[in-house]
Amino acid sequence: MKIEAIERVFNYNGATLADPAAGMSPEAVRDFYSAMYPEITTATVEGPTERGGKFHYKFAKAVGTKA
Repeated sequence: MKIEAIERVFNYNGATLADPAAGMSPEAVRDFYSAMYPEITTATVEGPTERGGKFHYKFAKAVGTKA
């Protein structure tokens, strides 16, 4: 028997983001990309959904108004 890791794909605002490390949680990946995309820190994590043998996660912008 052979165990293979399933590749993860992250999407944010129309961009595909590479998985920085397989051991990171999706929330840690979001935090990793916060230096490049500051608004991603408030994004919610949606997924995973399986497509084409890969797990797809989406970082969705938080919707609301400033108080």
